[in-house]
Amino acid sequence: MRTWQVERRQRTRQLIELGGLVVKAGIVDLSNDDRTVIYGALLRIAAKLQSHEGEHARDLWAAKGRQAFDAERHEKQQSQQM
Repeated sequence: MRTWQVERRQRTRQLIELGGLVVKAGIVDLSNDDRTVIYGALLRIAAKLQSHEGEHARDLWAAKGRQAFDAERHEKQQSQQM
């Protein structure tokens, strides 16, 4: 497979995974699938990360994300044991 094809597939996978996170977080349902709302929220996040509070926000959001992934993993393990 050519380099550009591999890179294209990697990029496609990344975009699908990022879209999945938007759905997983409930943003699609909460915004009634309004792309302008979702885009506006993402722009707000980007601005926050670029601000003087960006590192603090990144740390808080990373901790929250880890906590959610861990809870999901724990829940999945519990359901598999039943």
